[in-house]
Amino acid sequence: MKLLKAAIIGTSLVLAATSSYAGSCRQSGNTTYCDDGTSYRQSGSTLYGSDGSSYRQSGNTIYGSDGTSYRQSGSTTYGSDGTSYRRSGNSIYGSDGTSCRQVGNTTYCD
Repeated sequence: MKLLKAAIIGTSLVLAATSSYAGSCRQSGNTTYCDDGTSYRQSGSTLYGSDGSSYRQSGNTIYGSDGTSYRQSGSTTYGSDGTSYRRSGNSIYGSDGTSCRQVGNTTYCD
């Protein structure tokens, strides 16, 4: 769900990422619900996942509870795991060829 989380966190905080996944997530208030059953709740500068994950933003960097970090530079976010994600309009493109598109409060990834 790497790119989909990227899109979620991008919408909620800035743009970060964490396992490729095709699906969708819908944002409602400060919580995002995904069709795989996980949800993500934003509180201040931290995003908490129902799967136990969390992402904290500090400046232009997001730190994941799994030890990864994501640094934003312009419209591109670079992960400490070697991934990168580029935002263009309402779409996000991953360095692995996956993409996500935001339509209203729903994000679709393939």
